[in-house]
Amino acid sequence: MSSLQIGLAVAGGLVLAGVVAHSAWFSRRNAPRQARPEARPAEEPRLDPPLEAPGERQEPSFDSTLAPLPLPEKKPGLDALIDVIAPIALEGLVSGDAALAALPPTRRAGSKPFAIEGLNEATGHWELPLAGQRYTAFQAGVQLANRIGALNEIEYSEFVMKAQAFADAVNGAPEFPEMLDEVNRARELDQFAGEHDAQLGFTLRARSAAWSPGYVQQNAARLGFVAGAIPGRMVLPASTTGLPPILVLSFDTQAALADDPAQSAIRELTLSLDVPQVQRAEHPFQRLREAAQVLAEAMDGLVTDDRGQRLAQETMDGIGADLEQLYDTLDARDLSAGSPQARRLFS
Repeated sequence: MSSLQIGLAVAGGLVLAGVVAHSAWFSRRNAPRQARPEARPAEEPRLDPPLEAPGERQEPSFDSTLAPLPLPEKKPGLDALIDVIAPIALEGLVSGDAALAALPPTRRAGSKPFAIEGLNEATGHWELPLAGQRYTAFQAGVQLANRIGALNEIEYSEFVMKAQAFADAVNGAPEFPEMLDEVNRARELDQFAGEHDAQLGFTLRARSAAWSPGYVQQNAARLGFVAGAIPGRMVLPASTTGLPPILVLSFDTQAALADDPAQSAIRELTLSLDVPQVQRAEHPFQRLREAAQVLAEAMDGLVTDDRGQRLAQETMDGIGADLEQLYDTLDARDLSAGSPQARRLFS
């Protein structure tokens, strides 16, 4: 073999080695980022509520070593603000067992929640019927509006039929409000809700390398997010057990369900806040903003709106100011964000 052939062979080998090396580097560079060994808990950032001035009440954090276990919220009952309520007078006491047997099979009238409550003889409180208790009166209720729309005449008629059937079964006499008045009240409430509903979402997009599900979950967990009931969904829990989450983080469900999730490539995720569902005291928008910024820095991402436009700090400041006005308006209507009434109306 001549020196020329040897030189060409060597050169060819170097070129081939370079191509292989570049290909390996390119694949490694563009492979989804993977979760890393966990840092000590003390080193991990968390989305605790902002500190308040001395003398002001501080909201509880999610650090279980510092905060007591939260108590579940009591299930809210019928409320004249957002429900049609029909009292049912009784000839005598009715047992909880009889009331339970008389309840309709479904708890809805059309698209609206329907409920029966009894006045407990022993406690004097309105409650859902319970076995072993006795009741001196009942009331039937149907919700005036929700995110599907306002209570209409057909739904009101279904409510009357269900309530009348229950009353007949317990020897009661119902008194129904005028249908047209209640339907008009439902439309007015629905209009108010439509004008003051707010669901915010920030999109976090990968600048370069994509993310694996494990990488997303690890970084979100450091901020206090926990796995949700749906694959590809994580939530930041509320301070009180049983309340809706403060924030929701979601990414491609198919990536989370892949046979080998480590090889699934996620290029964007969404952080969302359902404003009327979360108490103002939780500082939800500030925590949404902080979560987006912390995750963007940790994961080499870019915070945008749903159209891909980068969200500047000034834009976020404006959103925050608008939300404060919205909170004030809901407070004035006795529909404060996160209250039982607001959570039912905006659902």
